[in-house]
Amino acid sequence: MRPVVHTTDWLGLDEAGLLFLTLTSVLFLVVAFYAVYYLRQEARSAQTATQPGGLFNNTPEAVFVACLLAFLATMTLVVSSRHFGLLWVAIEATTLTSAPLIYFHRHHRSLEATWKYLLLCSVGIAVALLGNFFLAVAAKNGSGQPLALTFGVLTSPDVHLNPPWLKAAFLLILVGFGTKMGLAPMHTWLPDAHSEAPSLVSALLSGALLNCAFLGILRIQQVCAAAGIAAFGQDALIAFGLLSMAVAAVFILGQTDFKRMLAYSSVEHMGILILGLGLGGVGLFGSLLHAINHSLTKCLLFLVAGNILSVYTSKSTADVRGVLQTLPVSGALWLIGFLAITGSPPFGTFVSELLILKAALDGGHLWVAALYLLLLAIIFISMASLVLRMVQGRTSRPVLIRESWLSVAPAAVLAGLVLALGFYLPPFLSETLHRASVLFGGA
Repeated sequence: MRPVVHTTDWLGLDEAGLLFLTLTSVLFLVVAFYAVYYLRQEARSAQTATQPGGLFNNTPEAVFVACLLAFLATMTLVVSSRHFGLLWVAIEATTLTSAPLIYFHRHHRSLEATWKYLLLCSVGIAVALLGNFFLAVAAKNGSGQPLALTFGVLTSPDVHLNPPWLKAAFLLILVGFGTKMGLAPMHTWLPDAHSEAPSLVSALLSGALLNCAFLGILRIQQVCAAAGIAAFGQDALIAFGLLSMAVAAVFILGQTDFKRMLAYSSVEHMGILILGLGLGGVGLFGSLLHAINHSLTKCLLFLVAGNILSVYTSKSTADVRGVLQTLPVSGALWLIGFLAITGSPPFGTFVSELLILKAALDGGHLWVAALYLLLLAIIFISMASLVLRMVQGRTSRPVLIRESWLSVAPAAVLAGLVLALGFYLPPFLSETLHRASVLFGGA
């Protein structure tokens, strides 16, 4: 059944909101099971630690769980918001609720990552707020009275927005929410935050939080499409998308920290999402599908990274060898996640990346398609050189570790989902994706 919303509603779920809310809920459910294992490991480590540090020596477990639930609540508010002002408040709230989670380990690197996260994302949010002001100026009726900034009102065929002010609002909101999304060159907070946060928090940051900022950009594109200027920002979107992929390719090449490698991979895939949005048509459908595939896969990889880190006690790829021998299940899932995140068939990411390539070719953007394929190839080779050395070779820990089912089952479920999406797209999901892509001006 299609969601029913009214033009003046501040809260409600359309097809896009329903899609991202379902995805966020699935990820949080999986992470909740993994959190049971993770917190037990942290408690065990804190009991044997000789120096103070970590969650249980500084902060009660209940505080961490409360922040985690508050983080979920703010992300839920983002996807259910139908007013640009409320959407802005909700996205800012996700920054405040997730910052304590990044500071989990109370290390100086965690403090630096948290400070950079708060500072840069707050600057980006301030730019987005200015975009909201410009949008309010653009949204006035014939008598000069301001209109409500709800999505229903702004996309109504009876409303005529001021094009210059709307274009300025689009650019400011793109830069503002693009900072929170991790688009280059505003991405500099993302590698530190994702690397220093606990693995389960990194999974939510990459898999769910970045989608909230992406939804904000989709919303302003929805207004532009309804106003008949959807093509205005396409060049900017394509440029941001390719730049993000290029920056990720440069920093993944020769990367020595496997969690930072995953963080730069998120920068790459945010670029792919924006590229699909900029290409329009079937590219928007592919972009929404890719948001699902990326979230499932990146969550899988960060959870497995937590397993590897807990055994090898190092994020350096040089210190991690023979994962398949020491942690057979986690090693296999790490390899599966690598193949999925690089868009290898038969995983769902291959299908969504192929749709975006098709959109570039259909639109006559041959140079975009060529550069897109080149960057994907460079990233695949760079990640393969790191991942294969980690899972193969002589292990530095020859003892076989017995893995808890709570540590591997959540990642295995995610691997099964992203593999299934490579073979079959359920009718209800296909219909929701089609309706959502039409909602934002796609085909």
